[in-house]
Amino acid sequence: MNFDAIQSLGLPFWLAGSYGSPEKLASAKATGATGIQLGTLFAFSDESGLRSDLKLDIVEKCKEAEELEVFKDPLASPTGFPFQVLSVKGSLSDPEIYEDRCRQCDLGFLRESYEREDGTLGWRCKAEDPKEYVKKGGKLEDTVGRKCLCNSLMANIGLAQIRKNGSNNSYIEPTLITCGEDMSSISTLLGRDKSSYQSADVIDYLLS
Repeated sequence: MNFDAIQSLGLPFWLAGSYGSPEKLASAKATGATGIQLGTLFAFSDESGLRSDLKLDIVEKCKEAEELEVFKDPLASPTGFPFQVLSVKGSLSDPEIYEDRCRQCDLGFLRESYEREDGTLGWRCKAEDPKEYVKKGGKLEDTVGRKCLCNSLMANIGLAQIRKNGSNNSYIEPTLITCGEDMSSISTLLGRDKSSYQSADVIDYLLS
C-alpha cells in the first residue's frame, strides 16, 4: 500500500486487518494513520451484544490456547464480499448444519432488486431457496455456498427465529460467528486469572 500517496490527500485515514495490538497501533501511526479499526477484541468483550454462552466458549478456548480456525469465505455473503467465519460446531460453519437448514429469505436485509418481465421491481437473495432464486431470474450457480447472514447474525445476539420443519418439529436458526484472523490478543488481555474482559481493558491494552 502506498501510504505516501494516501497522506498526500490530506485526509485522515485508519488501517484495519489484524491491527489489534499495541505494536500494530504504533506501526499504523508511524505510517501517518490517524488510528486503527478493529472489531474482534470488542466483539468478545463483556459489553458486546454477542450471546454470552458463545462469548464464554470462545474466550475460554483462547485462554486455553486452543487452535481456532478462521476462514475467509468468498461465498458465504450474498453480497459477494469475503466474510470471515470462525469454525464453531453447531453453527452454519458446520457443513452438516448448513445442509440441514431450510433456506429462505424472510428478513431481507441483504437482498437485491431485479426487474421482472412486466417492468416492475422484485427482490431476491443468493442465500434464499435456490429454486426461488432461479424463478426470479437468478443463476443457480450464484446460490452455491451462500449463507443467510441476516438470520445467523440475529441468532448471534440471541434473537434467533424459531422454525417449523416438515415433521412439525421446531428448530432454531443457527449462528454464524465472524471475527478477525488474529485471536491471540484475547489471551493476552485475559492473562492467567481472568475469564472475561471489558471494552475499557481493550483500550488500556492498545495504549499500553
